[in-house]
Amino acid sequence: MTMRGIVFLASIVLGGTAGDLCVSRAMKHIGEVKNFTPRHLLRVLLRAFRVGWMWLGLALMTVAFFSLLAILSWENVSFVVPATALNYAVGALGARFLLGERVSAKRWGGVLLVCCGVALVWYG
Repeated sequence: MTMRGIVFLASIVLGGTAGDLCVSRAMKHIGEVKNFTPRHLLRVLLRAFRVGWMWLGLALMTVAFFSLLAILSWENVSFVVPATALNYAVGALGARFLLGERVSAKRWGGVLLVCCGVALVWYG
């Protein structure tokens, strides 16, 4: 893999996961959605777009999406899609250390398995 590919893959993994973490933080600020009527969902949506974390998350996810489109134009999908599974590892680390969530030993084990799978794809 070229340096360009590594940069774009890192952009996908880090940008996408950081975007997920930002959106999660925004939604925790807003509160749990309990009523799924269209009127209530519209109110939640309007509240969500008043939170800066939501906008930052959407921007980061946009960068990740366009990086994915770019890398798919020059790398094999059989490599790119499994490699983006590193999102799970970065997401678990972000949830634990940035959002303060408890991550169980079983979940860490799953993250380790995903990382082993990505390593197999990378070296294969």
